[in-house]
This record gives sequence, C-alpha cells and structure tokens, in this order.
Amino acid sequence: MRVPAVLIVFLLWVAALAAQAPLPSADGQANYIVGPEDVLSVTVFNEAQLSGRYRVENDGHFSYPFLGRVKAGGATLADVATIIKDRLADGYLRNPQVTVEVEQFRSQSLFVMGEVRTPGKYVLSGAVSLIEALAKAGSTTPQAGGEALILHPKDAARGGGVTMPERGDADVQRVNLREIETGRLSKNVTIRDGDTIFVPKAERFFVTGFVRTPGSYTLEPDMTVLQAISMAGGVTERGSGRRLRVSRVVGGERKDFDAKPTDLVQAGDTITVKQRLL
Repeated sequence: MRVPAVLIVFLLWVAALAAQAPLPSADGQANYIVGPEDVLSVTVFNEAQLSGRYRVENDGHFSYPFLGRVKAGGATLADVATIIKDRLADGYLRNPQVTVEVEQFRSQSLFVMGEVRTPGKYVLSGAVSLIEALAKAGSTTPQAGGEALILHPKDAARGGGVTMPERGDADVQRVNLREIETGRLSKNVTIRDGDTIFVPKAERFFVTGFVRTPGSYTLEPDMTVLQAISMAGGVTERGSGRRLRVSRVVGGERKDFDAKPTDLVQAGDTITVKQRLL
C-alpha cells in the first residue's frame, strides 16, 4: 500500500520534534510533582553525609538523615528542597545550600495505544506534548487516522491502568493531527499523568468505476463525493461526473443510491463513477 506523501511529511516532522526536545534540566525539573517510587538525588553543599539518593515510598515520604521522615509526594522538587533546607537550618546547619533532582522517574506515566508503532506504557519525566508522547511510541502507523483521542481518567485513584474510549471512565478530548501538521500548534496539547492516548485506525472508503486510480482511501472529516473522486485521480474521459452511485451499509443492509458531488462520504462507502452516456 502506498503511504500518502502528507503522512510521510507528518512522520518526519514528529521525529524531528522528538530529536529536538531537550532533556529535563535541573531548572526544568523544579516544578515536577514528586510521587511514589521516584528516586530523588539530594545534594547539600559541602555535606557529603547529607547528600545521596532517596526513594519516595508509597505514602509519599522518604527517610533522610537527622530529619527522619520527609514528605515529598505531591510537592515540587523546589518545595522538597525548601523543606529540607528549612529543617536543616533549624538546629543542624547554618545557611545550608540544598538542591533536589529526580534521578529516576517512576511515579508518572501515560499509555499510548492504537495505531502507533510501539504501543505501551511510558514514564513521564515532566510535562510532555501530544506530539512528544506519540514520538515516544514511535509515531503513528500508515493505517492511523487523522485524529488522536486523549482520555483523562475521571478517577485519579483508579490504579494507573490503561483507559479505552468505550469504557466511559474518562473524559475524551479529540485532537485533529492534521491541524497540528499544518501549523496549528495550539492543538499540540499537554499530556498529564495517567492519560491514555488512543490513535484509531483510519476509516476508509472505496472509489471504483471510471476514475484514474480506483482503490481504497482514507476518509477525512466532512469529505464530499467530489473530493473523494479527486483523491482517486478524478474522472476519466469515458466517465461521467453526474452519473455517481454510492453503495452504503444502512441498518445492517447494503443499499445503492444515486449521489451528488456535494454529498458527504461515510466510512465504508463505495463510490462508483459510471460511464458517460454518448
């Protein structure tokens, strides 16, 4: 099957964005929300015994020398650094200099499912955009449609499992990938912890009869019969742009009827261009 040129451009653009995306720096991590299983690296200037790696436990705390249990879950890295600094300054050190970074990101994740090259669960290292998340999964496949569904779970405590559109347990946000491709970067939305991105398979239609390139094509939103015929190379010299038939499944039965160029195409339609009358 020939891959549309517009899809190739889109895939190359996704790969380029992924390659250019910077790794999270210490400054960029400052607003990261810490969660269970994250491994933090705490550094206290000139205090080797107070510097080290600490794993955040399921209750959101970690054990720290002299201070005992320190709450980190739900706080930003900047907040955690301030907590440690203030408590060390309260009777232990004079003007301590403290930095906190994430050594291993483990608490936040998302799922990318559907028509992507490597579906699965991916760990978040901070805020990511839709395109960056798709790039993590190897980008979309040639069979993918032009839309992505972002499912925000209604129950944040549901256990971090994958959410699917038909379950009704998530708020669904639909994003037209073609709009991002054409430069509408406002559609390149931010993905949150626990979200599931689902890329449906493209809905298709068929064009046959007196057209230059009969075959199966990807259905775009609000596509007309005339646009569908244009995708098939247009009507041949022997064909008639007025003698059009559509075969469509209605109520479980396939029915044939005359069509106008302005009629909208539906998934699964077969459009037939008949020979013009002499």
